[in-house]
Amino acid sequence: MLSAYAELEERMRGRLGGRECLYVPSCRFGLYLALRHWCRPGGKVLMSPVNDDVIFFVVLAAGLRPVQAPLDPRDGSIDTAAVPESVWRDLSAVLTTNLYGNPDPAPELRGHCDRLGIPLIEDAAHAIGSTVGGRPVGTYGEASVFSLSKHTGAKTGGFLTLADPALREELAAARDALLHPTRTTAELAHLVRPYAESTLRGLRLVGAARAAVRRLGLDEREEIRMPLRAEELTRALTAAPALEPFHSWVRVDMHDYRLRPGAGRLRRTTRRFARLDDVLEAHRAGTALLLAGEYGAAEAFPGGAAEEPPAGTPPQPLYRVPLLVDDRDAAVAALARRRITTGYLYDPPLDSYAGEAFTDPSPAPAPGAWFARHALPVDPRRAAEALAVLRAAGIRPARPSMVPGGSR
Repeated sequence: MLSAYAELEERMRGRLGGRECLYVPSCRFGLYLALRHWCRPGGKVLMSPVNDDVIFFVVLAAGLRPVQAPLDPRDGSIDTAAVPESVWRDLSAVLTTNLYGNPDPAPELRGHCDRLGIPLIEDAAHAIGSTVGGRPVGTYGEASVFSLSKHTGAKTGGFLTLADPALREELAAARDALLHPTRTTAELAHLVRPYAESTLRGLRLVGAARAAVRRLGLDEREEIRMPLRAEELTRALTAAPALEPFHSWVRVDMHDYRLRPGAGRLRRTTRRFARLDDVLEAHRAGTALLLAGEYGAAEAFPGGAAEEPPAGTPPQPLYRVPLLVDDRDAAVAALARRRITTGYLYDPPLDSYAGEAFTDPSPAPAPGAWFARHALPVDPRRAAEALAVLRAAGIRPARPSMVPGGSR
């Protein structure tokens, strides 16, 4: 078991310039470990309101109070200039999102965290292969977490990476103490799932495939956001920090998030991780095509993106490319008719979803709310096909340049 972990960890170390890497069964589990280690219960954590609600519940499970950040409406990244000094001074940590693989401004956030003496924790679940400031995403914080469920398609596994390698033994012990034992039934379900889904989709039984995935506990949302269940959540908060009271929220779409992996699961994950470079190249090519079109952020803002990369810089290998469309519901429907699935929508923002009982709202919510409503995340591997569908359906691009309330 340790040798299998070691091979995965060594591969990831090579991608991050030697940064210490600890294998974890899921990104959300690794994030919980990081928050518990670096943040005292009761502290406040700046995070993006356009984020998976699972991450919101992980922050709560760690005994922390989420503080929603203002966003740049072009790409959903944290807008550091719009965060008031009064908010900065009250924070215990900053948590990035790197939404869809688009980097948050880690160098700026690192500077604020150093000034305040608080940790920076990077959620790089979507951003394996992305860079910012000439460095890989995930190399700026005291800790960062990566997912192997996204680009690699392993549907399991991830990494907690550490700036200080001396912490490895302590965090490995914390990981092992929280893991659930390997279950034979869970391992079999994980190994069989890709073949079952492929067969059902090949027979065009998409509804049956979705039902099968739901029975495995891997797709549980009827709507974009899971039900908040405010009364239950209030009771759970009295027991924080702890994972068990929040288990029904944190496990959504991934019941094995804290399961010790078996040998078969690790072998498959290792094989998929070994092919990552080819996957990233495909994502780069599709990202370039999508961002160059009329729905890309550079087109929505005639002056270009927030920071134009130097000439000749390859595009980021975005996990999904957030195109900006006027009528997203119509766009989603048009793509669905061609069996192009739109996923990972984060609307409404977390402050609207959870309310002030459970989070501090963004000091400038309008840009983030606008982005949440108009972002259409497209798989870059289907870039040409998706653009053709949107154009044929008459989908108009959105123009966020007049959004009120932001610093841009």
